[in-house]
Amino acid sequence: MKLNTGEKAPDFKLPSTTLKVFHLYEELAGGNIILYFYPKDFTMGCTAEACGFRDEFSHLRDAGVRVVGVSTDTIESHERFRKEHNLPFELLSDAGGAVSKMYGAFNPIFKFASRVTFIIGKDGTLLKITKSILPRPHLDAAKKLEEKGE
Repeated sequence: MKLNTGEKAPDFKLPSTTLKVFHLYEELAGGNIILYFYPKDFTMGCTAEACGFRDEFSHLRDAGVRVVGVSTDTIESHERFRKEHNLPFELLSDAGGAVSKMYGAFNPIFKFASRVTFIIGKDGTLLKITKSILPRPHLDAAKKLEEKGE
């Protein structure tokens, strides 16, 4: 599925490292969400991206923006990854890749999520979509949102 800015983000429910089920449309009531899909816990690029969001977390939170990471890894893997890198945001387990597919972020060759970031407004509208194998453009998009205070 190909998504474009201005469209409604597909709703979903996934298990979270908070040990609750994350339901996108319910969570949007709290404000804008940066929903970033990434391939694998503990890989170099994914660790750099997660740590970049960690380092910007307090500024994003102060701007009313929430960060949520999604990969096809298990909750157990996510817990280890969060603990090892002191990640203050939740990670969602998309085992099987159904949500990654809905967002056009699934790599069918490798059977895991590709690196794609969606900035979703509190009304569910896709405000920005960033696709890049490099972590930096995803973090830059988040910083722009923070600076605008959207």
